[in-house]
Amino acid sequence: MRLRQVAGLPGPIRAAGVLAATSAALAGGVLAGCSEQPAADPGPPAERLRVEIVAARPHDTEAFTQGLEISDGELLEGTGRSGRSYLSARALDTGAERTRVPVPDGMFGEGITVAGDTVWQLTWKDGVAIARDRVTLAPRDRVEYDGEGWGLCAAGDRLVMSDGSSTLTFRDPAGFDVLGTAAVRADGREVDNLNELECADDGAVYANVWKTDEIVRIDPHSGRVTARIDAGALRGALTDDQREGIDVLNGIAQVPGTDRFLVTGKYWPTMFEVRFVP
Repeated sequence: MRLRQVAGLPGPIRAAGVLAATSAALAGGVLAGCSEQPAADPGPPAERLRVEIVAARPHDTEAFTQGLEISDGELLEGTGRSGRSYLSARALDTGAERTRVPVPDGMFGEGITVAGDTVWQLTWKDGVAIARDRVTLAPRDRVEYDGEGWGLCAAGDRLVMSDGSSTLTFRDPAGFDVLGTAAVRADGREVDNLNELECADDGAVYANVWKTDEIVRIDPHSGRVTARIDAGALRGALTDDQREGIDVLNGIAQVPGTDRFLVTGKYWPTMFEVRFVP
């Protein structure tokens, strides 16, 4: 496979769209459970849960939050807006910012995740995923992909990506090649507008549903939504003044080794630590 250099970033560039067909064909027999799912028995109805607020901490009201990730005692946050997107790393316990780096070339930043010593950061309509050094957050490579980028998380030996539709795409964490897809359904119906993702310790993928205060818990093997979580109480916990000027709920990260998650939204003044309970 030919590699080509792109000005502005070191290292090789893989055209993930070109590799997708070959990678999917090779992986088809092994990842049958991760391929697009035909209509089937919807299974039991999705569990109905709500958020229980455990704690709250300040959140930057200038942050158009697109992705949250907790890694090695730090909270990584990727933000959006063309020409204003960045990735930051803060101490989880104190909130002190260690470093902040811009998304290059004025691109619109989207979801992020950590895979080994790499931070992957999506862009919205630019068709580019940026591979960054985990420590410095400096860009090392960039990979091209087809379609839009929304959310991203890492689950073992694969990445899980959303594009605003009802489809999750599984990718290789080394080269970003496509491994398969899954159609997400709740009670037999497709759930679209899947946005920020979190691959949790329980093996599920948690996803913000854009333009709503709902989070869905997804079995990534079948694509079935196993729980629908009403997070409306978070917006209700803000004052009338705080709710002015905020955007949608977006951003979810599990606190490692616990049943708690950090959840916030675009331009929200608060990041909530929550549990998902009946």
